[in-house]
Amino acid sequence: MSAPYQANAVLVGRKDTMNYVLAAIRLFTEGASEVIIKARGKNICKAVDAAERVRSTLKDVEIRDVKIYSEEIEGEEGRKRRVSAIEIVLTRRE
Repeated sequence: MSAPYQANAVLVGRKDTMNYVLAAIRLFTEGASEVIIKARGKNICKAVDAAERVRSTLKDVEIRDVKIYSEEIEGEEGRKRRVSAIEIVLTRRE
């Protein structure tokens, strides 16, 4: 997730899952046709939960694409380690 900032992206972290669900729903209600939910490491399951909750709340939203990959990040004492990551692309059906 070292890509540049995206206005339609929801970055999943330590907060409660519903925070990310509401953020994605807000983006859709503000006119976004596509929202990307991104997470890495142990937050991947929270991203999947958020995407499913958005999909069940907004009936015209579907999952268009899911990308899984790993990133190399710098950990403690300058050691590099690999972390799994996910991007879930949600779109509005027309």
